[in-house]
Amino acid sequence: QVQLVESGGGLVQGGGSLRLSCAASGRTFSSDVMGWFRQSPGKEHEFGGAISWGGGSTYYAESVKGRFTISRDNAKNTVYLQMNSLKPEDTAVYYCAVHRKSPFSPTDLRVGREKYDYWGQGTQVTVSS
Repeated sequence: QVQLVESGGGLVQGGGSLRLSCAASGRTFSSDVMGWFRQSPGKEHEFGGAISWGGGSTYYAESVKGRFTISRDNAKNTVYLQMNSLKPEDTAVYYCAVHRKSPFSPTDLRVGREKYDYWGQGTQVTVSS
Protein backbone atom coordinates (compact mmCIF):
# COMPACT_ATOMS: atom_id res chain seq x y z
CA GLN A 1 0.00 0.00 0.00
CA VAL A 2 1.12 3.53 -0.78
CA GLN A 3 -0.45 6.76 0.45
CA LEU A 4 0.09 9.87 -1.64
CA VAL A 5 -0.39 13.47 -0.56
CA GLU A 6 -0.09 16.33 -3.03
CA SER A 7 0.65 19.91 -2.02
CA GLY A 8 1.77 23.19 -3.56
CA GLY A 9 -1.29 24.12 -5.55
CA GLY A 10 -2.73 27.60 -5.59
CA LEU A 11 -3.57 30.64 -7.68
CA VAL A 12 -0.96 32.00 -10.06
CA GLN A 13 -0.97 34.51 -12.89
CA GLY A 14 -0.51 33.38 -16.45
CA GLY A 15 3.19 33.02 -17.26
CA GLY A 16 4.03 32.22 -13.68
CA SER A 17 5.36 29.08 -12.03
CA LEU A 18 4.34 26.60 -9.36
CA ARG A 19 5.97 23.52 -7.91
CA LEU A 20 3.77 20.68 -6.77
CA SER A 21 4.94 18.00 -4.38
CA CYS A 22 3.73 14.45 -3.94
CA ALA A 23 4.81 12.80 -0.71
CA ALA A 24 4.59 9.02 -0.65
CA SER A 25 4.28 6.99 2.52
CA GLY A 26 4.25 3.24 2.77
CA ARG A 27 6.24 0.86 0.63
CA THR A 28 7.75 2.13 -2.60
CA PHE A 29 9.81 0.10 -5.05
CA SER A 30 12.49 1.06 -7.51
CA SER A 31 10.31 -0.33 -10.31
CA ASP A 32 7.40 2.01 -9.46
CA VAL A 33 6.35 4.70 -11.88
CA MET A 34 5.05 7.98 -10.47
CA GLY A 35 2.65 9.84 -12.72
CA TRP A 36 1.05 13.26 -12.72
CA PHE A 37 -2.47 13.74 -14.06
CA ARG A 38 -4.85 16.64 -14.09
CA GLN A 39 -8.58 17.02 -14.38
CA SER A 40 -10.56 20.10 -15.36
CA PRO A 41 -14.31 20.37 -14.66
CA GLY A 42 -16.29 18.23 -17.05
CA LYS A 43 -13.21 16.60 -18.54
CA GLU A 44 -11.46 13.27 -18.20
CA HIS A 45 -8.18 12.86 -16.37
CA GLU A 46 -5.38 14.07 -18.61
CA PHE A 47 -1.93 12.53 -18.38
CA GLY A 48 0.83 15.07 -17.78
CA GLY A 49 3.97 13.05 -17.32
CA ALA A 50 5.67 10.27 -15.41
CA ILE A 51 8.99 9.38 -13.80
CA SER A 52 10.54 6.08 -12.88
CA TRP A 53 11.18 5.89 -9.17
CA GLY A 54 14.43 4.00 -9.54
CA GLY A 55 16.27 5.43 -12.55
CA GLY A 56 14.57 8.79 -12.91
CA SER A 57 13.57 8.33 -16.55
CA THR A 58 10.80 10.72 -17.56
CA TYR A 59 8.10 11.03 -20.19
CA TYR A 60 5.83 14.01 -20.85
CA ALA A 61 2.61 14.67 -22.68
CA GLU A 62 2.98 17.01 -25.64
CA SER A 63 0.73 19.56 -23.97
CA VAL A 64 3.25 20.16 -21.17
CA LYS A 65 6.58 19.20 -22.72
CA GLY A 66 9.12 21.97 -22.36
CA ARG A 67 7.13 23.70 -19.63
CA PHE A 68 6.74 21.04 -16.94
CA THR A 69 9.53 19.04 -15.30
CA ILE A 70 9.14 16.00 -13.06
CA SER A 71 11.81 15.09 -10.54
CA ARG A 72 12.07 12.92 -7.48
CA ASP A 73 13.90 12.83 -4.18
CA ASN A 74 14.18 9.21 -3.14
CA ALA A 75 15.46 10.08 0.32
CA LYS A 76 12.32 12.13 0.98
CA ASN A 77 10.01 9.73 -0.88
CA THR A 78 8.73 12.75 -2.79
CA VAL A 79 8.06 13.52 -6.42
CA TYR A 80 7.87 17.06 -7.76
CA LEU A 81 6.14 18.72 -10.68
CA GLN A 82 7.76 22.02 -11.63
CA MET A 83 5.36 23.98 -13.81
CA ASN A 84 6.61 27.01 -15.72
CA SER A 85 5.02 29.35 -18.25
CA LEU A 86 1.60 28.46 -16.91
CA LYS A 87 -1.47 29.13 -19.02
CA PRO A 88 -5.12 29.49 -18.04
CA GLU A 89 -5.79 26.14 -19.73
CA ASP A 90 -3.48 24.50 -17.18
CA THR A 91 -6.14 25.19 -14.54
CA ALA A 92 -7.16 21.85 -13.05
CA VAL A 93 -6.93 19.58 -10.05
CA TYR A 94 -3.55 17.88 -10.21
CA TYR A 95 -3.10 14.32 -9.00
CA CYS A 96 -0.08 12.13 -8.49
CA ALA A 97 -0.39 8.39 -8.82
CA VAL A 98 1.67 5.20 -8.64
CA HIS A 99 1.82 2.54 -11.33
CA ARG A 100 3.19 -0.59 -9.68
CA LYS A 101 4.77 -3.19 -11.90
CA SER A 102 7.93 -5.25 -11.71
CA PRO A 103 10.31 -5.15 -13.42
CA PHE A 104 10.29 -1.62 -14.79
CA SER A 105 10.08 -1.10 -18.54
CA PRO A 106 10.37 2.27 -20.32
CA THR A 107 6.93 1.67 -21.84
CA ASP A 108 5.52 1.83 -18.31
CA LEU A 109 6.03 5.59 -18.45
CA ARG A 110 3.38 5.84 -21.16
CA VAL A 111 0.54 3.74 -19.72
CA GLY A 112 -2.93 5.12 -19.21
CA ARG A 113 -4.57 6.11 -15.97
CA GLU A 114 -6.30 2.74 -15.68
CA LYS A 115 -2.91 1.17 -15.00
CA TYR A 116 -2.23 3.34 -11.98
CA ASP A 117 -2.84 1.65 -8.66
CA TYR A 118 -2.68 4.38 -6.03
CA TRP A 119 -3.85 7.99 -6.20
CA GLY A 120 -3.53 11.11 -4.10
CA GLN A 121 -6.44 13.39 -3.25
CA GLY A 122 -5.37 16.13 -5.65
CA THR A 123 -4.39 19.77 -5.35
CA GLN A 124 -6.06 22.66 -7.15
CA VAL A 125 -4.08 24.81 -9.55
CA THR A 126 -5.74 27.94 -10.91
CA VAL A 127 -4.04 30.09 -13.54
CA SER A 128 -5.50 33.53 -14.12
CA SER A 129 -5.31 35.32 -17.44
